[in-house]
Amino acid sequence: MVMSTPVKSDRLKKRFEKWDVDGNGRIEKSDYIAEAHRIIEAFGADPSLPSARALIDAYTSMFEFLATKAGVGPDGSMTENEFLDVAEAQVFAEGDAGFNRVVRPTVAAMVGLADTDGDGEVSPSEFRKWLKAIGVDDSSAVESFRTIDTNGNGTLTVDELVAAVRAYHFGTLDVPLLGH
Repeated sequence: MVMSTPVKSDRLKKRFEKWDVDGNGRIEKSDYIAEAHRIIEAFGADPSLPSARALIDAYTSMFEFLATKAGVGPDGSMTENEFLDVAEAQVFAEGDAGFNRVVRPTVAAMVGLADTDGDGEVSPSEFRKWLKAIGVDDSSAVESFRTIDTNGNGTLTVDELVAAVRAYHFGTLDVPLLGH
């Protein structure tokens, strides 16, 4: 797939802004944890549930991995440029391997939180709740769901959702599944 660099860069900058919860121009582990808690609260979930803890752990691990690779250490903070550089090197330059290592655990944890019926996949109603929880207008939820449901079975798997997050960042899908 050919990368759409301006779109990817723009979407990563929006990601940075969203994760910079305290607005100080740097992202820290606390920003990622705050984002996880905001999502858990929006889902109406108890933060002590295993699925909520898994989301917090996934966000924490993602930050620690990227911050370490950026050279600021797991308890450091990243500027926008450091974040953009490390995301490019660790997520995009490595294709599926990078996405699976960095993004997949967070998507899997989101599935765990959204999956209220325990089938390991996301139904249309769970998907609508997911979009609402991350602050995305759900008016196009049905169309987005159909687009992401590549096997057409009426539920979304972790693989389909990871592919959708990747497609969003490469500019071929307009559904920001980790928020915008």
